[in-house]
Amino acid sequence: MRSLTILTRRSFGAMMLASTAAACTPRVAEEELPPPVEFLDGYGPIEDAGYRLPGIPSKYLQGVNRRVSGIYNGEQRGNTIDVDPYAKFLYHVRDDGTTTRYPVGVGRAGKSIRGNATIRMKRKWPGWTPTANMLRTEPEVYGDLAAGIPGGLRSPLGARALYLYRGSRDTYYRIHGTNDLESIGNSGSAGCIRMFNQDVIHLFDQIDTPMKVHIRGQEESLRVDPENFERGIELPPKIIDAEELLGPEAVAMDHPPVFDDA
Repeated sequence: MRSLTILTRRSFGAMMLASTAAACTPRVAEEELPPPVEFLDGYGPIEDAGYRLPGIPSKYLQGVNRRVSGIYNGEQRGNTIDVDPYAKFLYHVRDDGTTTRYPVGVGRAGKSIRGNATIRMKRKWPGWTPTANMLRTEPEVYGDLAAGIPGGLRSPLGARALYLYRGSRDTYYRIHGTNDLESIGNSGSAGCIRMFNQDVIHLFDQIDTPMKVHIRGQEESLRVDPENFERGIELPPKIIDAEELLGPEAVAMDHPPVFDDA
């Protein structure tokens, strides 16, 4: 039987790193061989929907900023997603008391969702359109992207998205993948909860809808995980030239996702 790590606050800071072997390459002179590329376990390249997602460099996975499983020590019941926006973690809490903890990026000050919600939809390689509020409050960031971006490598929602509702009302907040690796473990989004693409694919495959989502408040975060309270930094919004996402070269290099179950 596979043993479980007890996820105390101390044990999170003492994780051992693992790596995967590089792919086989043709034989060449020894001096011409490039150094092998090593990735932490679970963060290597992925083939998905006709895309090849690159591995996550280890510099973004230092310390607690990576996926780990063990015993849950929070305050929520099983079959719940428990998000700590202050410690920048998301917990998938199972009925048997175990959990998988993922590092996340969250919204800048005043932009994050709080309280409870429900995941009512989940999508692979979703398209993205900025909300009316995003266009109104940060036109310099989102104005040129008002028409939206189709699902694929260019979409800011990444490889997967989980859609948060309150009752029958869409909150317009998502748990989703990202290519902005620097944002994971920090505050930098417009309010959604970001994950490494490798992690959101892993989570997507573990859960069914509907599923309760709880977003911790400040007091709960301090009570449950004071050691990691307010870890990370607040990043400024990234302004991306629309040409990089919507220009002819960007369009030519992308293609719609190809699903096996279509």
